[in-house]
Amino acid sequence: MIRKAELTAMNKLPSSRADGVPADISSSVGREDYVRQVLEAYRTTPGTCGHLRRPDRQLAIQLYNRGVSLDKIKNALVLAAVRRLIRPANAPPLAIVRSLAYFLPVIEEVLESEAGEAYFQYVRQKLEQLRPS
Repeated sequence: MIRKAELTAMNKLPSSRADGVPADISSSVGREDYVRQVLEAYRTTPGTCGHLRRPDRQLAIQLYNRGVSLDKIKNALVLAAVRRLIRPANAPPLAIVRSLAYFLPVIEEVLESEAGEAYFQYVRQKLEQLRPS
């Protein structure tokens, strides 16, 4: 379920081009391809259930309409996965993530962040080291 604050944040649209496609999305990626790539990235993120639901698809469409780049979303998913994996050994296990909406705060954080691609490459490397075999 998407909270009211999340809906408010999602309604802040970036400027769009004359053809109605949000400015931050590459013109080579259509809506269906964008949604497919977002859902696949979410589905394969460690700690998720691996199943896609209608609300996940709806959220991916909303992210497309907002003009959120695929790279920003993928960076957020990787960052969140690493944060979930870096925990004390004696900490109780975290529940499996069952919704793309779980990642909205991290997506917003990445959108506001000035971290460069080098940082997210480091985070990806860390994820590979932490990923259970």
